[in-house]
Amino acid sequence: MTVSCEQIQMEMYERGLDHSRRLPVSFEDWEEEARKILARGPFDYVFGAAGAGDTLKANLAAFQKVQIRPRVCMDISKRDTSISLFGQTFPYPFLLAPIGVNSIVHRDAELAAARAAAKTGVPYILSNVSTTPMEQVAEAMGEAVRWFQLYPPKDEQLAKSFLERAEAAGYSAIVVTIDSTLLGWCEKDLANGYLPFLHGEGLGNYFSDPVFRKKLKQPLEENKLAACKLALSEGNNTCFTWRELDKLRKMTNLPLLIKGITHPDDALIAIEHGVDGIVVSNHGGRQLDGAVATLDMLPAIAAAVNKRVPLLLDSGIRRGADIIKALCLGATAVLIGRPYIYGLAVAGQAGVEEVLRHFVAQTELQLAISGKAKVTELDESVLARSRN
Repeated sequence: MTVSCEQIQMEMYERGLDHSRRLPVSFEDWEEEARKILARGPFDYVFGAAGAGDTLKANLAAFQKVQIRPRVCMDISKRDTSISLFGQTFPYPFLLAPIGVNSIVHRDAELAAARAAAKTGVPYILSNVSTTPMEQVAEAMGEAVRWFQLYPPKDEQLAKSFLERAEAAGYSAIVVTIDSTLLGWCEKDLANGYLPFLHGEGLGNYFSDPVFRKKLKQPLEENKLAACKLALSEGNNTCFTWRELDKLRKMTNLPLLIKGITHPDDALIAIEHGVDGIVVSNHGGRQLDGAVATLDMLPAIAAAVNKRVPLLLDSGIRRGADIIKALCLGATAVLIGRPYIYGLAVAGQAGVEEVLRHFVAQTELQLAISGKAKVTELDESVLARSRN
C-alpha cells in the first residue's frame, strides 16, 4: 500500500523532534554527507563526470530552462502516480538506475539498494558491473520487480550466459547500455589513479559466470588482476553495432530496452532493430564531455518515436520537479541515479529508502500543485520555456 505525500511529510516533521533520527533532505545535503564519509577515490568516482563536466552541468541546466506553469482550483484530492510498462503497473513513474560498484560506497553494496527498492515498490535495474552477483540480488528482492542492465561483452557466449542467468533469476526486462564501449575521460578518477574494477569491485557477475571463468588462463584465485583486466576488456566492446544488437535481441524473449540514445535518428533505428523501449541517456555526463543534455533532446525523440515504444529518461534527475518536467516532455518514466547512491553511502538501505520516500512525496506534491491528479495527464501544456 502506497503512502501519501502528506503522511511522508508529517512523519519527517515529527521525526525532526528527535535530532538523533534526522537524515538529509536535499540532494545537496545528501551529497555533502557522502563526501564527508567516503574516501576521495570512491566519492569522486560517483560525483565526477567526463572532462570538464560540461555534460553533467548541461543535464542540470536543461531542467532549469523548463518551468512548470500550474493551474489552480482543480480537484486534486485523489492523486495517481502509477504508470504501466510492459504489462506491469508500477506505483511511481521512476526506477532505480543501473549504477555499478555499489560496494565502494557501502559494505552492503547492491543488496542494500535492492532491498530498499523492493520495500518501497520501486523497480530496480541491477548493473552488469555489480559487486554482488545477480542471483544474490534477486534472492534479496523476492518477488519485487527487477531488470538487468547489460554492457554487451565482446564474447557472444558470455552475453548469452548473462541473459540466461538474468531470466532464470526473475529479472523481467533487459537494458542494453550502448554509450559506454570505452571508459570516459574522467579527470578526477585519473588524478586519483582510481578504477575500482582493477580491485575486483563491480565484477561479481563476471567472476560468478561459468563462461567467463573458462576464458581465464589462470584460476581467479591465483591471478585476480588478470581476471579484472579481462572483464574490462570484454566491456570495451568498440565493435558493437546494430548487427550485434540484432543478435542480443534473438538471445532473449524479455522486453529489451536500449540505453544511451540522444539522437532521434538512433531512436528510430533502434525501433527498426526490435527494441521494446528506449532510455534517453548520456550516462549522467560520465562518457562524452560537451554532449547534449538528455532533457533537451527528449521532445525531438518523443516526436520521432510517436509512442511506438516507451521512453525513459535519466541524467540530471535530482527532485520531483525534474520528474514532472520529463514526463511532460514525453517520458513514460525516469531513472534515479546519483541521489540514491548518496543515500546508500550515508545510511545504507535506510538511506536509499529515505531518498526514495522523498521522491515519492515530491513527485505527488509537484503533480498536485501543478493542477493535475494523474501523471498520465501530464503533457507539454503544463510547461513554459525560460527566456533566459
